[in-house]
Amino acid sequence: MGTLASSRNVKFRRLSSTNWPDLETLFGPRGASGGCWCMWWRLRRAEYEKKKGAGNKRSFRKIVTSGRPTGVLAYIGKEPVGWCAVAPRDAYPALSRSRILAPVDDRPVWSVTCFYIPRPWRRTGLTAALLQAAVQYAGKQGAKIVEGYPQDPLSGNFPDTFAWTGFLSAFRKAGFKEVARRSAGRPVMRRSLN
Repeated sequence: MGTLASSRNVKFRRLSSTNWPDLETLFGPRGASGGCWCMWWRLRRAEYEKKKGAGNKRSFRKIVTSGRPTGVLAYIGKEPVGWCAVAPRDAYPALSRSRILAPVDDRPVWSVTCFYIPRPWRRTGLTAALLQAAVQYAGKQGAKIVEGYPQDPLSGNFPDTFAWTGFLSAFRKAGFKEVARRSAGRPVMRRSLN
């Protein structure tokens, strides 16, 4: 496929009720990753499992139609080719319950929690481009700091299907800096918008 990051053909749009059908197309009938519908960080585990699939889809659509920030979609022409979830950290209660991803300080941040990029578009630079678009979007909404929680594949081999929080290298390319690491393979990355 080549490198997308420099391509002028990639466009980004915030997710809204208007382009919800594009997210449905991108995620497919299984909801991206086994019925997640981008609800993993938004629910307690028991509730997430109970709603997996159609319930998570309904819950996420309700959030989207409410107008709350959810993230950005990437397009090549009219085809949706990628997703990046970004919203204020308090929209993701599961982050607060994580020892590894606990708040670094008391500064308000927006969190990048997941990506979904179909196989044909992986390893093309799209993740870093999506991150740039997510930072821009968050900045327009008043964010001063954007934070992410990527994987740092220490072994060098990490399956793409488990990289839904992104890889450290993409965050570095997008100008993020490491601010904490409470687990060997899981840094907390930040980018200031000042």
